[in-house]
Amino acid sequence: MLYFSTNKKSPLVNFREATITGLAPDNGLYFPKTIPVLPPDFFKHLKTKTKEQIAFEVIRPYIGNTIPEEELFTICSETVNFDFPLKKINDNIYSLELFHGPTLAFKDVGARFMSRCLGYFSRGSDKKVTVLVATSGDTGSAAANGFLDVKGVDVVILYPSGKVSKIQELQLTTLGKNITALEVQGTFDDCQSMVKQAFLDKELNENLSLTSANSINVARWLSQQFYYFFALQQWEHEQPPVISVPSGNFGNICAGLLANFSGLTVKHFIAACNSNDVFSDYINDKVYMPKIATATISNAMDVGDPSNFVRLLELFEHNHATIKERISNCCVEDNVTEATILEVYKHYHYILEPHGAVAYKGLEEYLKKNKTDKGIILETAHPVKFEEVVKKVIHHQVELPVAMEYLFKLEKKSTIIKPEFEELKSFLLKG
Repeated sequence: MLYFSTNKKSPLVNFREATITGLAPDNGLYFPKTIPVLPPDFFKHLKTKTKEQIAFEVIRPYIGNTIPEEELFTICSETVNFDFPLKKINDNIYSLELFHGPTLAFKDVGARFMSRCLGYFSRGSDKKVTVLVATSGDTGSAAANGFLDVKGVDVVILYPSGKVSKIQELQLTTLGKNITALEVQGTFDDCQSMVKQAFLDKELNENLSLTSANSINVARWLSQQFYYFFALQQWEHEQPPVISVPSGNFGNICAGLLANFSGLTVKHFIAACNSNDVFSDYINDKVYMPKIATATISNAMDVGDPSNFVRLLELFEHNHATIKERISNCCVEDNVTEATILEVYKHYHYILEPHGAVAYKGLEEYLKKNKTDKGIILETAHPVKFEEVVKKVIHHQVELPVAMEYLFKLEKKSTIIKPEFEELKSFLLKG
């Protein structure tokens, strides 16, 4: 399997090179030259396969010969060694809970898969790899946990000061060792822009071996397909589901669409956005126009210039009509998100966090117009990660999982920097 840059000005590379470099030299994102289609026999036996088998068979074509199969199976096993339950909320809507991993967020899968791939690629090398991560919360905590103590890898996390939840901040600032947190006095888009600039800076790349753990990295992005196969493995209805995905940087929904292109049967996708909704503008006007991000209570989706949008365009060969046919758009404001959390809690005794609530509202509105359909929302984080918002809405304490209690006894350690690339560059070069 070879990968090309979405900007079409860089040479083809294999999975190893794409993972290590993160961003292509021409500032494009790597994309598979061909999309593998899984054989009918795979889907015939989907319900009886283990999670490890599913992950291995899904990802194997993308890896090529860069990782031996036995090693790859071990990586897959360690990546998905927790539950991904599909819970019924009501007769028409189900929740795929992606928060049963070590940091209580869906990004655990991508971070664990990438960290283990990078750890394998780093064996025998004298030069350390520096992983740069821009985060609006969960990417940073998942990366910190996934890469902790991985030999030959240092992780530098950039997060927007005051714009992540308390538990998210503790998860990414208290580990120490090979994990460093930079608290940026700006937005997530500032963090993401600084990381992208770092990959293009000649001096930095001459002195450091840089890569990214954001979903711009193929290892992070491709492994997110696993959720969708786990969802369909548990789906008990004859008609395929509509899947509503909380969408910020668009890596998650692009992974679901990739699984769909590989043969996984999904009736329709919903890109559920908060007020940062450049996708709706694209659907309505056929023009992609980045915006300055607006802060919301579903903060992981506060993205005004989603990096993975170029991958979505690549999947559909830039065909606007096909995109509009396969993906619905919705924009959910904070007051509606809060009302949805309260409504679902009152009627179904299910606690949604803000991102899942955005997905729920998008799916609910879609099902009003398509009454014979049923669907799945992706519940991407545990409600406790947004405890202040949820408690205010439902007037009920969200119970902290026992596994997270230790965090509140640890000391936060972060370095505050301005949202300026030269500050990041100076920090990295000082080492």
